[in-house]
Amino acid sequence: MMGRSRLAAWLTLAASLTLAAAVHAATAAGAAEDAASVAGAADKAPIPPVAPPGTPALLPLTVDGDEIRAPLGGLAGNAQRGREVFMSRDANCSLCHRLPGGDPRLMGNVGPPLAGVAARLSPAQLRLRIVDFSRIDPRTVMPSYYRVAGLTRVAARYAGRPVLSAGEIEDVIAFLSTLR
Repeated sequence: MMGRSRLAAWLTLAASLTLAAAVHAATAAGAAEDAASVAGAADKAPIPPVAPPGTPALLPLTVDGDEIRAPLGGLAGNAQRGREVFMSRDANCSLCHRLPGGDPRLMGNVGPPLAGVAARLSPAQLRLRIVDFSRIDPRTVMPSYYRVAGLTRVAARYAGRPVLSAGEIEDVIAFLSTLR
């Protein structure tokens, strides 16, 4: 028989899988459209801040190769808040990625492990991967966390708004930058 705390962990994981599946479905559906636009794009391609009327506009950003060099909105991230966002149900990063020292039973293995990620990728490279990894790999299963245009089958909760705010993205980057 399963103990209460273990049962609670499994129920939380099941709920997280449902959210991740909804976000993934929205991202995957738009990936083919993005692949066509990315294939013909110049090295420096601005992403227009497109949001449906009545919702907060996305902050403008510029992709340069495999990076978004400027912090979103010029914001500085906070590593402690970034860890909280990383582990939160909205971001659900631990559903696919493993942190150093994390419980492998509660962390995923779909995405790469994040031990040493700051030694492999710059903050600018991390930023593009979190904002919209499909611009690098259109076949990715990683959700686009700061995009609203071109997505289909989006959960009602996320319709017309990005999964994470610009500040939350910068916080996650600050946290990941500590993982050397």
